[in-house]
Amino acid sequence: MTNQLQQHLASLSRERLAGMRRGIEKEGLRALPTGALALTPHPRGLGSALTNPHITTDFSESQLELITGVQPSVQQCLDELGEIHQFVHRVLTTQCDKELFWSSSMPSLLPTDETIPLGRYGLSNSGRSKSVYRMGLGHRYGRRMQTISGIHYNWSLPGVTSEEYFGLIRNFRRHAFVLLYLFGASPALCPSFVAGREHALQPLGNGKRALYLPHATSLRMGRLGYQSDAQATLAVSYNGLEGYANSLHEALTRPYPAYEQIGIRNPGGEYNQLGTSLLQIENEFYGTIRPKRTTKSGERPLHALRERGVEYVEVRLMDLDPFESVGIDADTMRVLDVFLLHCLYSESPPDTPEEIAELKNNQHLTAERGREPGLQLKRGGKEIALADWGLQVLRECEPIAAALDAAEGSQAHIDALRKAEQRFHAPDSTPSAHVLRELSDKYGNDFIAYARERSQLAREELMARPWSDEQQQRYVAMAEKSVAAQTAIEEADDMPFEAWRERYMSVEQLG
Repeated sequence: MTNQLQQHLASLSRERLAGMRRGIEKEGLRALPTGALALTPHPRGLGSALTNPHITTDFSESQLELITGVQPSVQQCLDELGEIHQFVHRVLTTQCDKELFWSSSMPSLLPTDETIPLGRYGLSNSGRSKSVYRMGLGHRYGRRMQTISGIHYNWSLPGVTSEEYFGLIRNFRRHAFVLLYLFGASPALCPSFVAGREHALQPLGNGKRALYLPHATSLRMGRLGYQSDAQATLAVSYNGLEGYANSLHEALTRPYPAYEQIGIRNPGGEYNQLGTSLLQIENEFYGTIRPKRTTKSGERPLHALRERGVEYVEVRLMDLDPFESVGIDADTMRVLDVFLLHCLYSESPPDTPEEIAELKNNQHLTAERGREPGLQLKRGGKEIALADWGLQVLRECEPIAAALDAAEGSQAHIDALRKAEQRFHAPDSTPSAHVLRELSDKYGNDFIAYARERSQLAREELMARPWSDEQQQRYVAMAEKSVAAQTAIEEADDMPFEAWRERYMSVEQLG
């Protein structure tokens, strides 16, 4: 353990640790009982996808996103996530012909690309812009790629400066392979996802009902997942707020020839995308972790960051755990809290273009070959075994876990960390290995059959939990309130959409 980490640990008070906050955004597809993607509109019983604070959609009308509040403990966060799931399952079961909430990060049986429905958010300018943005994503990357789902873990600690958050981000990127190895759960997928695309996947077994890579941990975070040749040209600096903001500013304002060819509108006047720059808006930038700041109404995220600094970080590389009814468990969240504190308080030298290239290669290697015996990653130009490096990081985390347990009067963090360490000694105990065993032993190497049953089991477990009239009324009222809020936004619009779009996309709005 470094001197810097020791010094920070000595100064970590119980009150400071008690101020740690986390929240979850969980994506997942709505699927038919057959395992095919549900092509129905966003269920009315869930309210407005534009204004419901806890239930919205991501890329597709068929892709739900469930959002917890900011919570002071792992258990409170998990309890709220479970409650939101319970309401969603009740609506899907009673109002949507028993649609499933897909438990896998890799999608259900997909139709042709153009048939996947884009998210719809009503007639307001802000609502229309969200749909146009998604139309742009479809043109740029294809709709199938956008149906991949995951969990975003939002995390903060009081008193952390923007500079310190960027130090955390640099270390997170250096050690992201640890989380991919420990929690990656997407080593296989349905062949419909890659239909018509070049890939290096292998058939699982003798059939054609699943494709996989033998030692993969997270195909979602590999070359078949959230990747973009255009974004590969970005040289984003994480060495401070100013450099990061300038890098993002350039990507948001620099025209990109391939996207200029698509154009903002087609000859019939319909919108293809919000703009022709390399990124339409800030959220289009893919990354394993992002610095974030809560925005005001109509404010661009980059402007908010520049004006008020980093408020929290958003961890974006977590797969859905198909063996947990809500996609994540308490031990995983505890490891994340410990890991993020380690990233925050360890020495974090500036990154370099050479290191950034190393990290990208390490990510792809871990995603596609992470359980391969003896797999070597690169660190500072030299090779190091993934397992050795991963165990080193987790052992440095032990004093942090002990400090959190002392603050809580438990040993939950140490226990979670010990379980994680065991996965480096036993690759077969990882979620990705578990998925492949289930597919092979129980489901005849049929990805849809496996993921469909996992989804059904999750629904049964959640529907069996206690559910009061008060809870039902509260969520129904929230849904109804969100519909009224959407109507109010639509009635308050006072300019044509094109004028609104030009203003929102202007350089001045970026700060």
